[in-house]
Amino acid sequence: MKSLSQLTNFYYQVLFKPLEVLEKNRKQLRHRIVVVGILFTIFTLILYSFIFSATHGESNIMMFFAFGYFILGGIIYKMLIKDYTKEFKEKIILPLITELDSNLSYVPEQHISQRHFETSKLFNSQIDRFSGNDFVHGKIDDVHIEFSDIHVEKKSKSSKNQDSWTTVFQGLFIVADFHKHFKGTTVILPDTAQSTFGDFIGGWLQSNNISREELVKMDNPKFEKAFVVYSNDQIEARYILSHSLMEKLLVFKKRSKHNVYISFIGASIHMAIEYNKDLFEPSIFHSLLDYKIAMEYVQSLHLCIGIVEELQLNQKLWSKQ
Repeated sequence: MKSLSQLTNFYYQVLFKPLEVLEKNRKQLRHRIVVVGILFTIFTLILYSFIFSATHGESNIMMFFAFGYFILGGIIYKMLIKDYTKEFKEKIILPLITELDSNLSYVPEQHISQRHFETSKLFNSQIDRFSGNDFVHGKIDDVHIEFSDIHVEKKSKSSKNQDSWTTVFQGLFIVADFHKHFKGTTVILPDTAQSTFGDFIGGWLQSNNISREELVKMDNPKFEKAFVVYSNDQIEARYILSHSLMEKLLVFKKRSKHNVYISFIGASIHMAIEYNKDLFEPSIFHSLLDYKIAMEYVQSLHLCIGIVEELQLNQKLWSKQ
């Protein structure tokens, strides 16, 4: 796998010309979006005024128009950026992934399966809507890995019996072969309880989490502050989480700069990295030539693929039993 500096050089040296063309297209698209947005808003206000007068100001008219404005506006926006997004992924993201490792395949319209997400047991929540994109899969040093952006939601009813959607998880979801068939289930979550409520109350909440398996206490203070571990096999959990692996997970969390969820189930490691956006969607209102924007794409890809080397999955430290 190419290093981060090699990938960055590739981004600017090889992809710079197509980036310049895309940047020109982006500016034209941005102008078109602004114009369409203004015209759409004016049309909506005129239509609202007409219907409001005709219905003598019924109270639910405003809510109906506000809902319709945002829904239809979102659809129009998606239509406007569709071709540009496709071009960006074909000319920038695909070459970046190929440069990282030629054994990887990229399918922009697909995503990791819901079955993988459910098998991971990382999130104890109902799933009513599962979507995603930017699916990458393949083998790196004989280790199978796949990942994609996903957005998982659950539906509930408001006090007015209206449907509302809540995000269960949004971000990158990664599955990789760990070269070991685990007998138990070990789940590692961000330690939000202790960081929020302190050691005493937080520790009590962790120990009494009825939705999880038994709490596993680790002998690494830094790891204990960052993560909480649950497992139905205490011995196997400590066997998996060696001092070396705990340090590597801490490095991975620091590098990702987001909440990280990990589980060891079956023969796989599952990782979920929480973001609030699609990572590989092109920027519309910021320059593609901006260094920070460019590095976000490069670093995110390198982070995903780097899990194989970072956790030394390619060294087959575990024997499948």
